[in-house]
Amino acid sequence: MLGVVALVPALVLFGMFRWSDGQVDDNEAAPIPDSPVQIPVPPEALSTGLFAMRRMPTIVSRDLNVEAFKDELAPFLTTLNDRSCVAVSVDGVPIGENNADIAVIPASNQKLVVASVALEQLGDDFRYTTTVEVAAEPVSGVVAGDLYLVGGGDPLLTSDWYPTSNLERHPVTSPTRLETLADGVVDAGIQSVEGGVVGDGSRYDDEFFAPGWGLGDAGLEAGPYSALMVNDSRVLDDPRRADDPNEAAAREFTRLLQERGVQVAAAPSVGTAPADSIEIASVQSAPMSDVVAEMLGNSDNNTSELVVKELGLAASGNGTREAGLAAMEAQLADWGLASEAVVLTDGSGLSLDNRLTCATLLAILQRSGADVSIGAALPVAGETGTLADVFVDHEISGRLSGKTGSLNNAPFNVDPPAVKALAGYVAIEGGGAVEYVLILNGPTISDQSEYRPVWGALADVLATYPTGPTPAELGPR
Repeated sequence: MLGVVALVPALVLFGMFRWSDGQVDDNEAAPIPDSPVQIPVPPEALSTGLFAMRRMPTIVSRDLNVEAFKDELAPFLTTLNDRSCVAVSVDGVPIGENNADIAVIPASNQKLVVASVALEQLGDDFRYTTTVEVAAEPVSGVVAGDLYLVGGGDPLLTSDWYPTSNLERHPVTSPTRLETLADGVVDAGIQSVEGGVVGDGSRYDDEFFAPGWGLGDAGLEAGPYSALMVNDSRVLDDPRRADDPNEAAAREFTRLLQERGVQVAAAPSVGTAPADSIEIASVQSAPMSDVVAEMLGNSDNNTSELVVKELGLAASGNGTREAGLAAMEAQLADWGLASEAVVLTDGSGLSLDNRLTCATLLAILQRSGADVSIGAALPVAGETGTLADVFVDHEISGRLSGKTGSLNNAPFNVDPPAVKALAGYVAIEGGGAVEYVLILNGPTISDQSEYRPVWGALADVLATYPTGPTPAELGPR
C-alpha cells in the first residue's frame, strides 16, 4: 500500500513534465534580454558608527564652542546705552543679551514680524492677481464702456522701465510686468475702448499713508499705496509720485494700451468695477516667498504696508492696516510671543510709535533658519540688498545676513530717539547658525560715526564663532 501511495505523485509529476515539454519548440532560441543588468558599485562606507557623536556634529560643535563664544560676547554687551538692546543665540541656545526685554523702536526690523506672519498665514506660494474687467462682453473688439484695471494688492506691479529708472535706491526684484496685462487685453481681441481705463483699488481701504510717520516720510519713504499700485505710484515721464495710486495706475495702463494700438477714448479715472463684471485678462505676482525677499532685501516700505493689509483681508475680510496688525498680534500670541512691550502700528517700521523687544525678534529668527524662510530672504553682507556695501572688507562678508533698520529724528535733542538696527544670522560651515539682534536707540545713533563702530564691534565678535571645530569638521567620515 505504501508503495502505491508513493507512486501516485511520481506519476503526476512525470505527466506534467511530458506536457510542458511538448509546449516548447526544440528549434526556438531562448529570448535575449534587452540589456544586461548593471549592478551599481556601492559607495565607500562611512567608518563612523551609527551611534557615534559624529552623527550629531552640529550639537557637538555647539557644545564645544559656546563657552568661548560667551566670553567673546560679554565685553560687547556692556557697551550699549540703557535704551538699546542686543540678544545672541546659536541654534536657539542663548549666548548673551543686554536689555533684551525692554521696549525699543525697531525701525525697519518691524518687517521681520510682517514677513514671518505673512509666510505663516498666507503661505510661501500665495500670489496676488491683478485683472482687467469690463461691464459687458466686447463686440467686434470694441468695449462699449470703461475698462477696469482691478488691483489685487500686488506691491510689485511694475512697468519695464521702472527697475532701471534709478528712481529708487534699490530696483524692484521679482516684478509683475504690467506689460503682460496689456498684452492680455490685445490677445483678447480688444481694439478700442469707448470709455476710459478706470483704476479700481477697492480690495483695500483708501488709507494711502500710515499714521505716526516722521516728518517728510510720507510720499518720500513710502506711499501713497493702494491695492492698485504700479511703479510705487509713478508714471513714465512724470517726475513726481502721483497723489492717487489708482489714478496713476490707470494712466500708466492707458499709455501701454495705446502703445499697442488700442484706442482709448476717455481720460483715466478712479472707480469700482461692477459686481458682475467680466474678466478679460489677468496677471499673477511672484509667490509670497519672493515678495518677502523683495521686502526684506530692499527694505521696501510700500510692500510691507500692503502685505499687512492683505493679512487683514485674509484674517477678517477687511483690507485695512488695523485688521492686518490685529492678525499679526494674534499670531505672536499663538507663538507665545505676546508682550505688553510689543506695540505694532504699521508694517514698514516708519512709525515712531512701534515698539519691539530684542527677545521677540530673536525668537522670530529662531523660528526660521539661515538658509530657509526668513533667513533665505535676507540681504547678505558685502553682496546683496541693503547690506551690499556693509562689511565689504570684513571677514564676516558673505557669511552674515541681516535686516537693517534706520530712523532719523530731528531735532536730535528730543524724544523719540533715532534708530539703527541690524538682525539676522551668521551661517556656520556644516550646519546651524548664530542668530543675533541689535537695536540701537539714541539721539544721534543713526549717524555713521556712532553706529558703524558698534556694528563693527558686533561683527568682530560674531566672526569668532566657532573658535573650535565646525560641524563640517565633526561630521561623519
